[in-house]
Amino acid sequence: MIREILSYPDPILRELSQPLLSVGPDTAELARDMLETMYAAAGRGLAAPQIGVLQRVFVMDETWKTAAADPQVFINPEILDRARTVQTNSEACLSIPDREVEVARPDWITLLWLTPDGALKRGKFNGIAAAIVCHEIDHLDGRLILDLETTF
Repeated sequence: MIREILSYPDPILRELSQPLLSVGPDTAELARDMLETMYAAAGRGLAAPQIGVLQRVFVMDETWKTAAADPQVFINPEILDRARTVQTNSEACLSIPDREVEVARPDWITLLWLTPDGALKRGKFNGIAAAIVCHEIDHLDGRLILDLETTF
């Protein structure tokens, strides 16, 4: 089911999301809805707070616009390590329509997360994938790209 995406300055976008204590059918349904919503809005990532759910869940698909779809679901993500070097990209946000912001992000990150079936995963994300993960985790922490805009 496609859900409504909240737009800035909705106050929910500034709230801290809570960890999920367990995963189950409700989590899988939330993930399906989030992926469907993200694809319908032509995004590459979507965090639960953007649809009004204050849980530490986000979805992403870095490649679907240029190659085969590779949907991923992240529950209770935690960045374990990050590069000291940064990349600066022009980022858009589904909750801040018609605005792109230059944001500096780590070149790579190492992430720990749960899958919808409860499996614990650890992985390294580079380049744009690392930027997407960081962008979505920012949403889980009530931070927006507007807070991170780089000025030159």
